[in-house]
Amino acid sequence: MNTQLIIDYLSALGMNNNREWYHANKEDYKKANAEFEGLLQALMLEIGKFDSSILHNNPKDLTFKMVRDTRFSHDKSPYNPAFRAHISAKGKLPVPVGYYLMIKPGNQSFLGGGLFADMFKDATTMIRDYIVQNGEEWERIIHEPEFKKYFTVRGTALKNVPAGYEKGHRQAEFLKFKSWYLEYSLKDEELNDAEAFLARAAELFRIMKPFNDYLNRALVGFQMPTR
Repeated sequence: MNTQLIIDYLSALGMNNNREWYHANKEDYKKANAEFEGLLQALMLEIGKFDSSILHNNPKDLTFKMVRDTRFSHDKSPYNPAFRAHISAKGKLPVPVGYYLMIKPGNQSFLGGGLFADMFKDATTMIRDYIVQNGEEWERIIHEPEFKKYFTVRGTALKNVPAGYEKGHRQAEFLKFKSWYLEYSLKDEELNDAEAFLARAAELFRIMKPFNDYLNRALVGFQMPTR
């Protein structure tokens, strides 16, 4: 696995973010994408040692397109110079939650977990209700020393506790959230050694697994909205 090839291609795309360059260098994209899919396959095998639910996935089905939707953005760059993937029991769907990887040069790469999407009102309600009913387990997971060493729960949040929930609830701050996720930032040099990166990523995903499991128990029965 040549992670440097991935970084080099994405860096070049970042400096030449236009359709002409992208299409003129399509072969370089294919090579870099193949390396990323190979990295994903190897990462899945490592994750599979503690979470076998993800092993049936094909790396090709877990990745996201580089093309940006620029309709409502001041930045009209056509591409996001990053390789991204979400690994879960149901592929790259946001629910069930799983393990997220983004490789983007400029020290913008990160490992993630949890629910990033805050537009699914049913999912938000299900997680809030589950936290209300299972607050002690929530506290145990997020205050576990190994977890706290690397992660802080993040998410889009309201200013106040939403209607229907106690303002004085022990987890009131987390009941304000509409999404609950984790991010671990990666420096570019951490990607230089593919084997070392895989070991590191798998270990961090192992540490976040109880958090993901908790959210997925909350989300049992959730149905993705149909378009």
